[in-house]
Amino acid sequence: QVQLVESGGGLVQAGGSLRLSCAASGRTFSTYAMGWFRQATGKEREFVAAINWIGSSVYYGDSAKGRFTISKDNAKNTLYLQMNSLKPEDTAVYYCAAGTVAGLQFTTRGYAYWGQGTQVTVSS
Repeated sequence: QVQLVESGGGLVQAGGSLRLSCAASGRTFSTYAMGWFRQATGKEREFVAAINWIGSSVYYGDSAKGRFTISKDNAKNTLYLQMNSLKPEDTAVYYCAAGTVAGLQFTTRGYAYWGQGTQVTVSS
């Protein structure tokens, strides 16, 4: 089992930045890939970013490219998402997810464990 707890969400003005964190426990953090997804009200859960087990390979969804950075600190068992140049359309609940394999995963089906989510609201 893996437990994931997100933090760092909040209210920010357009153009601002936030850094989300996801603390993991319950299994060796360094052995599996992780990702961030988001879900806006009335919409499906959307892939944001993924990182492989060691942090050497990352991949971003179209909405995150050039603005967001995913990283993981295996010593701290923590996943991060640095979000810059935020836009109102980035408003959503952001979820941290952990997979069961080491390689990148791009869809919800690739992840077995999910956090409770953290709300990000970007005002115009």
